[in-house]
Amino acid sequence: MDKAIINGDVYIDGSFHQTNLYIHEGKIALLSQKAYPADEIIDARHLMVFPGLIDPHVHFDLDLGTFRSVDDFAYGSQLAALGGVTTIIDFLEPVTNEQDLMKAWMKRKFEAEDCHIDYRFHATIMHPETDLERFVQKMLSLGIVTLKCFTTYKESGRMTQMAQIVELLELSRKYRFLLLVHAEDDAHISLDPGMTYRDLPRSRPTLAETSMADQLARIVRQTGGYLYMVHVSSGDTIELLKRNYPDLLNAHFFIESCPQYFLFNDSVFSEEEGYLYTCAPPIRSERERSLLQNNIDFVHTIGTDHCAFPASEKDRMALHEMPLGLGSIEHSFDMMYHRFGLKVIDKMTENIATLNHISGRKGKIKVGYDADVFLYDRVQGTVSDDHSLANYSVYLGQPKSGSVISTLCRGEFVIRDRMTMHHQGQYLEVSR
Repeated sequence: MDKAIINGDVYIDGSFHQTNLYIHEGKIALLSQKAYPADEIIDARHLMVFPGLIDPHVHFDLDLGTFRSVDDFAYGSQLAALGGVTTIIDFLEPVTNEQDLMKAWMKRKFEAEDCHIDYRFHATIMHPETDLERFVQKMLSLGIVTLKCFTTYKESGRMTQMAQIVELLELSRKYRFLLLVHAEDDAHISLDPGMTYRDLPRSRPTLAETSMADQLARIVRQTGGYLYMVHVSSGDTIELLKRNYPDLLNAHFFIESCPQYFLFNDSVFSEEEGYLYTCAPPIRSERERSLLQNNIDFVHTIGTDHCAFPASEKDRMALHEMPLGLGSIEHSFDMMYHRFGLKVIDKMTENIATLNHISGRKGKIKVGYDADVFLYDRVQGTVSDDHSLANYSVYLGQPKSGSVISTLCRGEFVIRDRMTMHHQGQYLEVSR
């Protein structure tokens, strides 16, 4: 064996087992209480050993024209590993046709070459100007099995019309891919240039999200397609889906949410530095936050929507002049595990692996899987430091139930005793 992680409490299939984990050639080779020789012994006594997390919603080095997110793949992947993340799924830039899709794929692979953990991409389509079936066939030929579209951002040309979404959902059933949707009804969004960041919840109201979720769920039922609603922000949205579409929930219509919507309410916009909390969709009312928390069992995956911008770029009153986004990837597990315990593990690992066709390799501690694990010290505390190049974090001071000590990706340290190690990530091919 190359490595042995001994004496740890290992999370396997929903519960902890005090066992030893043996690694050979980047894979989990053996789980046993017996002692076997290994080139390197890592004593995990008093530590929990979790499967490496998968973040399905990341925006590293995102170019918005006027603004660019500050955490690139090299640096952002180190932040991810500090939070126990061993695989990320980022996005190709939005394109209108399959020729530009190929270019976007090659460009993004080049940008991600220095990623320290493993990675994949979602394709992104905007205002399609091509035969959609031909686009999907090209996407699948590149090994991409997830496609994102927008029901808003008409002003920037990113919006996809509902008739095209209907067709994409029909194609998702035919070709068994997953359609990711940024679901806000553009008709309910106000871009009044006089709005400040404090008006963000009014600019992008809950009604925009819930009404679009209702429309999309009806189409999923009609087409039999597969839809994944990214960054659900309000408990009202889940209540609507539970009430009207219980048969679809997390079978054909999958729900993702993010830490900020569970932690904060819209009172943050009244704070002196309330502009730091701006993201789209926005943080909601306390009633909606509480309702979202009560519905955690219906949330299938937890992503971060990590998209960090410097405080200096967000420090302005006019809403239309600032970038929207938060950096969360370093702290996501700490926040969610503190609040929900073991029930978030599968939502941050196995569920994501299955939807993205990387199960069998990622998402579990199991013999034959990649040796992606992190060691966690269960000590109560608060978030006291942050390493994003944005130079701030809205999570500082938040309570947590432990700390990531070390993270291994394919059996090699990316973080060891909270120190960054050099590790080369791999682009993940999928099995279909």
